[in-house]
Amino acid sequence: MHKIKDKVLHGNGIFMFLRSSAAAQVASWVDLGLGFVLFSWCGLSSWLATGTGAVAGGIINCCINYRFTFRAQGVGVHAVAVKYLLVWIGSLLLNTYGTAGLYDLLRSIPMLDELGFTEKGCYAVARVGTSLIVSIAWNFLLQRYFVYSNVKFDRVLDRIFRVNRTTDNVSTKNK
Repeated sequence: MHKIKDKVLHGNGIFMFLRSSAAAQVASWVDLGLGFVLFSWCGLSSWLATGTGAVAGGIINCCINYRFTFRAQGVGVHAVAVKYLLVWIGSLLLNTYGTAGLYDLLRSIPMLDELGFTEKGCYAVARVGTSLIVSIAWNFLLQRYFVYSNVKFDRVLDRIFRVNRTTDNVSTKNK
């Protein structure tokens, strides 16, 4: 039983993907829950409540992935934040335009109308299908190999944020 627990909590491959999915689920609940509370109980406009929930969910997802899913040791927090923001913006754009494009494509197929497929059905298929593709092919892969990994782009970000890793590493080794 200990080996299974260790594999789930520390394994790569499918286990890392499952941890990423769990983090995304927690973040989605924060996103939706906070958005609902801000809209329904606090009286914020729908766009502000939704946007605030989405940002809070994104921050939660980034933090859980940093510590639990990908265990980004040696990757600076500033670099992770910037890279995560870039991937998050890309995800937003891909989901928005991908859903709209797939919805338009589905609505243009006469056979779907003949089968009784409604606008809402087309939207649901487009939204869920796009979301699944983006979450695996964009979010997970870029988070694993770009956001939470040391890459050459980190050096550029280190210069921007004036982080000196060699000085930081030397000072911690001497302690």
